[in-house]
Order: sequence, then C-alpha cells, then structure tokens
Amino acid sequence: VQLQASGGGLAQAGDSLKLSCAASGLTSDVSDVYSMGWFRQAPGKERELVCATSWHGGPELCGTSVEGRFTIERDDAKKAVNLQMRSLKPEDTAVYLCAAATKWNGHFSRGYDYWGQGTLVTVSS
Repeated sequence: VQLQASGGGLAQAGDSLKLSCAASGLTSDVSDVYSMGWFRQAPGKERELVCATSWHGGPELCGTSVEGRFTIERDDAKKAVNLQMRSLKPEDTAVYLCAAATKWNGHFSRGYDYWGQGTLVTVSS
C-alpha cells in the first residue's frame, strides 16, 4: 500500500488549506485499509494526531488543538482522505504526514501500518 499526499505550502494566519491523501496498491480485500488520517510533527515536538477517520461507519477523531477548525473528509470509492484546514494559526506549522492502518488506532501513531511522505505546511502571522 502506498500513500500519496498532496497539498500544503505557505499560508497566512486565518487562511485555509487542503491536504489530500490517496491510497494505492490495495488488493481486493477491503480490510487492507480500515482507517486513514493525518499526523503532524513540528521541529522539536512529538508527532501528534491531526484527524483520523475510518471506513464502514467507524470512528472519527480530531486532536483538541484543531477541533472546530480542521475537518477530515473521506472518499470511499478512491480510498482517499482530504484534510480541510481553516482558520490556520502559526502554531499549525509542521510537516503533515498521511497514515493508514488496517484497524482503528486513533491518536496512537505507532499503530499505523503505512505512511506517506510528509508535506510541509507553513503558516505566517
């Protein structure tokens, strides 16, 4: 399974950005990927969950620092997720990483099986 991430870049405080991540290399077994999400890591800080979602009516979760500003959207047919980021703040500056798992792991990053390349989001004040 490969994860292809796109989006990100430079923004000013208060702007909106969208990140997208699509999974490929899936077999016909839909259990290959059950949940997908976005993590982020800023310099000198630990990796933290941004938002994660799951298929088949499963759970969805966003970190407290982005609740009410960021939303995650699923594209079931494409096995893809979009992270819509609104009201960006300078503290949202980080490398954002797409991740996928064969089960629900929520904020537990070590439980994710697949990782995409990071995409940098920089928010200026």
